[in-house]
Amino acid sequence: MSSSDLAISVRGLGKAFTIAHEQRHITLAETILHRLRHPFSGLRKETFWALNDLSFEINRGEVVGIIGRNGAGKSTLLKVLSRITEPSSGEVDLFGRVGSLLEVGTGFHPELTGRENIFLNGAILGMGRGEIKRQFDAIVDFAGVEKFLDTPVKRYSSGMYVRLAFAVAAHLRTEILVIDEVLAVGDAEFQKKCLDKMSDVAKIGRTVLFVSHNMNAVQQLCGRVIRLANGKIDADTTNVREGVLGYLNGSAGQPTAASWVNPGNRFETADFVPQSFSLVDEQGKPIADHLHRSVPCWVEITGILRHANSLLKIGYVLLGPDGEQIYETLCTDQAQEEWPALNPGHIRLRSPLPLHLLNEGTHHLDLHVSIHACKWICEPRKTSPSITLVVTGPLSDSPYWRERREGAVAPQLPWTLVTDSPSQFGGPRRRGMLV
Repeated sequence: MSSSDLAISVRGLGKAFTIAHEQRHITLAETILHRLRHPFSGLRKETFWALNDLSFEINRGEVVGIIGRNGAGKSTLLKVLSRITEPSSGEVDLFGRVGSLLEVGTGFHPELTGRENIFLNGAILGMGRGEIKRQFDAIVDFAGVEKFLDTPVKRYSSGMYVRLAFAVAAHLRTEILVIDEVLAVGDAEFQKKCLDKMSDVAKIGRTVLFVSHNMNAVQQLCGRVIRLANGKIDADTTNVREGVLGYLNGSAGQPTAASWVNPGNRFETADFVPQSFSLVDEQGKPIADHLHRSVPCWVEITGILRHANSLLKIGYVLLGPDGEQIYETLCTDQAQEEWPALNPGHIRLRSPLPLHLLNEGTHHLDLHVSIHACKWICEPRKTSPSITLVVTGPLSDSPYWRERREGAVAPQLPWTLVTDSPSQFGGPRRRGMLV
């Protein structure tokens, strides 16, 4: 392949960080005694490879999704490709100018106005003043910040920051556009605008690298995915759905699990500390992570309630095989008089999982714990612990429907042939209709 066809070439890329570990002592006496016994001991250092021997090529005009779990190396890879950090080993060739949006406010000077930052960003990307002026109106219109154009960006909200930063990166004439998960800051309407814009820039031959945990967005936009795990390439495929399913299934030796136990009191707050989040049977015993859709199943959440709080919301979000949200349920969904009586101490909440309604495939359940309209304790899709369930079994035993149905759910619903007999519903009779 000639270099004219390439946008990015990566060969043997590695990035290492040095982590220092200090032995901690509880008392001053222990600290002094340790120094006396080991006067020349220093910090214990460890080398951590965030990226390890990555090699791949990306052609001009490709839209590539970079996916993987937290800590897989996605953001580090984008920082190396954007020339923000130097690689520890290997080589990277970029054929064209790179426009990147990696973190909220990257490349913006907080004391400068939105107008001034547009020109500053353009200059950093190597644009001439005339070229920036030609795109200026389109950038402002896309970002929707016209009223605040002459306001210092330090007074912008995170959403305004992202809108303006994305508009600059997308409209200025860079050949390679690198976008990290920061789009999650924007609202749904703006996210759709961003996805449409990235699709448009790809059609005119620009290359897009897109990092996201939103698998729907990845499947909608990308024609190829590179899946990272532990700093290495776990998969590189143009079968986007297959790559996404591998991520959702827990790839690269990361086993799926039908339970989560809180390690070291994570998410500890003055209100509530979640202890476990699991799938159980009718007797409350943990169940396997592969279940036939006919098996009764319950979602169980346990924790320590510090004090009673009527604003405490505990529940979960169910995500389908493609990462789409199927539903969210909370223990306060029903009428207030039917809410569980949550008293301080150890609590155990249980709710039936409508497994018989779900389609075959891998599903994820994200824990939801929040203080209503105040703060998140476990936020679904972001900081929340997640458990995985693989649903098996055809829609029915009928020989005509053994294949998997399309869609997130596959309910078995009753159908009745309505005849001329009086209707039990009191409505007009219908002939030959299935209801």
